[in-house]
Amino acid sequence: MTDIFGVLGIEWLKSLLPKVSPIDRIILSTSIESIQAINYQIDMVSKEISKYACRNDRNVRILLSITGIDVFAAMLISSEIVDVRRFSTPWKLVSYAAGLAPSIRESAGKMITGRITKQGSPWLRWILIQCALVAVRHDNRLGLFYSRIKNKKGHGKAIVMATAKELLVIIWYMLTRNQLYRNMNKQRYEKKLRKLG
Repeated sequence: MTDIFGVLGIEWLKSLLPKVSPIDRIILSTSIESIQAINYQIDMVSKEISKYACRNDRNVRILLSITGIDVFAAMLISSEIVDVRRFSTPWKLVSYAAGLAPSIRESAGKMITGRITKQGSPWLRWILIQCALVAVRHDNRLGLFYSRIKNKKGHGKAIVMATAKELLVIIWYMLTRNQLYRNMNKQRYEKKLRKLG
């Protein structure tokens, strides 16, 4: 199990009840009930936040059309970008996402690209990498793009410097033009929206 407070973790804790002393059984039982009550509250609040975001944030609805982006990711991306019009080009948005754009130095008339920069929004960088990891497995366009780069530069650079950056460029165009993702799976998109109410 990966989460002791998740479904499998709670089942495991329940399986311990017959094996412990009566006092420990009471403590464990009430602790399990508390965890389940808190998990229920978290689920209810999360669902309401998701519904609110989908109803009131055009960017969230647009971003949900991309495979690999769920409500949490869409809300985080939207809140980090704030207003896409702040970025006159997709490359300015890429520069804003900390670590997606390589540093560039100019020396003796030559442009030298270096390691990724650490300026800008680390949260935007983090969520884009998470989304890219899912998208390359389920989206043909991004999967092929990732595979091509991976064969030349390896997994890390293919995800961070290529696929996450490509995803952000796509996001810039979608939000700027107010359009859904061209390669979206329509059934999956509609299912996401239905699930959110």
